[in-house]
Amino acid sequence: MDTLIRAGVIAAMVILCYRVFSPFMSIMLWSVILAITLYPLQQKLARRLAGRQGLASVLLVLLAIVVLLLPAVLLGSSMVASVHGVMGHLRAGELAVPAANAAVRQWPLIGEPVYQFWHSAHADLLAVFTPILPQVKEYALRGFGQLAGAGIAFLVFVAALMIAGLIMAQGERGARSAERILMRMVGERGPDLATLSVATIRAVALGVVGIAFVQMVLVGAGFVLKGIPGAELLALGILILGIMQLPATLIILPVLVYVFATDGVTLSSVAFTVYIVLAGLSDNVLKPLLLGRGVAVPMPVVLLGALGGMVSGGIIGLFIGPVLLGLGYQLFWHWVDREVPPLLPAGEAESEVSKASAES
Repeated sequence: MDTLIRAGVIAAMVILCYRVFSPFMSIMLWSVILAITLYPLQQKLARRLAGRQGLASVLLVLLAIVVLLLPAVLLGSSMVASVHGVMGHLRAGELAVPAANAAVRQWPLIGEPVYQFWHSAHADLLAVFTPILPQVKEYALRGFGQLAGAGIAFLVFVAALMIAGLIMAQGERGARSAERILMRMVGERGPDLATLSVATIRAVALGVVGIAFVQMVLVGAGFVLKGIPGAELLALGILILGIMQLPATLIILPVLVYVFATDGVTLSSVAFTVYIVLAGLSDNVLKPLLLGRGVAVPMPVVLLGALGGMVSGGIIGLFIGPVLLGLGYQLFWHWVDREVPPLLPAGEAESEVSKASAES
């Protein structure tokens, strides 16, 4: 009875602690992930500052906030300018669709409907879009709601970055605490599993977020140089698709259709197509090189963990999924190796059998 009472009290305490801590769970997970990812940079900066961990953390957090705010401000100003420009053209009655390109009619299956719609929009834009204005308004309201949610998420991310600075300032103590907790839970393999968790988080940050950022820069530069309307927003969409592990073709293909519809088949459009296709496929080359690098777990396990975590837990699951799957993979094989002796190579196995036969 005493044991049951103690277990019940502990269970009740765990549940109450979880309820109290659950509102801060997401921001704390982000803080730990950011601290683990940025800690090597913080250590390099601390060595240049005579070992002052706190000052290095503050400078690194401020630099990261500036890096985050600059694209956000540029994107916001670009969107505001675009909206003001469209509204100005609407008021002046200057908003018009260019004349339809006759070459569009040659497209298989969709050529004629696209040409007719384009021609009707050129002739009377208001008449074409008046029937769908209620749907446009509904989707616009949803879009503004999503933008508001993204703004709140951005503020939460900045707060998590500040908390990560505090964690990095006490990095050595935090690493020892994590090792002690894992040793208490799984025994002597605790330090190895702590190292695996850290390496997996950093590998995902480099192999997923880093590759998505490189792809955004490559594709976005092509959009800007070609003069694609809304190039900044399209580049941001490339980044989001890359993080979500979706193909950049979802954005690149409509852009290519737009380029060939407006410019036709020219040397410039063909060169742009080749470059954009290669830039869009760059993740297929970089991902096997960077994802799972330095992790004592096969790359497919890390990739499956990232994809499954993304589907089940969103962006934060992108980092937690590979860690959980990697830890489970290591614990499983640790259990197997403890129960089953390792297999010997074929030559050594034959010599052992011969020796046993000779002794018998």
